[in-house]
Amino acid sequence: MISHREKKQGSNLVLCSCLALVLFTCACQQTPADTSAADQAAIKDAEAQWAKAAAAKNADETVSYYADDASMLAPNMPIVFGKQAIRGVWGQLMANPGFSISWESTKVEASRSGDLGYDIGTYQLAMSDPQGKSMSDRGKYMVTWKKQADGKWKAVGDMFNSDMPLPAPPEKKKK
Repeated sequence: MISHREKKQGSNLVLCSCLALVLFTCACQQTPADTSAADQAAIKDAEAQWAKAAAAKNADETVSYYADDASMLAPNMPIVFGKQAIRGVWGQLMANPGFSISWESTKVEASRSGDLGYDIGTYQLAMSDPQGKSMSDRGKYMVTWKKQADGKWKAVGDMFNSDMPLPAPPEKKKK
């Protein structure tokens, strides 16, 4: 027959073994390396290459910087979903005879986990209005980036809007 003392010693041994196993498991888990500085640099580089493709009016290369399921939130139009629809927007813009665009990133952040990032910057855009008159715009943008399975960063959310004041409303005619 097992005495009360032997039962207690056995219970303590099991408890100590479980505690040792938990502590060992915790000690073996390594914190992933912080790659945010390298990820920020990769996003900034991708953003600069993307801007060059757009400035060269290369719609296919411009759209290659978007993930397949990306969304574009351009001013004065509904949200556009997916690369094909985004390609349509860029194609229409680039077909405008007076089209030119440039942008520059001013702030880039990347998550410590290395899977998401964003960048903020400014843009300048020129194009021809429906009457052929040159018009220009300047504003700001924010792009959300996601690291893909192949390690490349792709834009998943692209939003931009103007810094220009709204035009004055037309004057009402007096009767």
